[in-house]
Amino acid sequence: MTVIKINAITVPADSGDELAQRFAARAGAVDGQAGFEGFELLKPTDADRHTWLVITRWADEESFQTWLSSPAFGHGHGQRSEPATADPSAEAKPAPSHVGLSSELWSYAIAGGSQG
Repeated sequence: MTVIKINAITVPADSGDELAQRFAARAGAVDGQAGFEGFELLKPTDADRHTWLVITRWADEESFQTWLSSPAFGHGHGQRSEPATADPSAEAKPAPSHVGLSSELWSYAIAGGSQG
């Protein structure tokens, strides 16, 4: 059964374009993930709303959880996907700063609809 995951990301009023650019730079990163069915980034059009919605569709919960633990997810979300180096003199790369002020993950199942 398809599951829907919505990440509601609230950004400062002047940071929406940066969020969109970051997603565009990673376009296709999830496409080959087993169980992935689709992705949409929704930009708010209400002048006073600053919450963007990242909507993904998955074949099942297990597919989504597998994506969360994948190196590609970690890379795209500023997490280290490789072990720390044993060389203390090596310079660590800082994780990119987050654009969002806050985010919430919402989970849904399809209860009805129409293909149009």
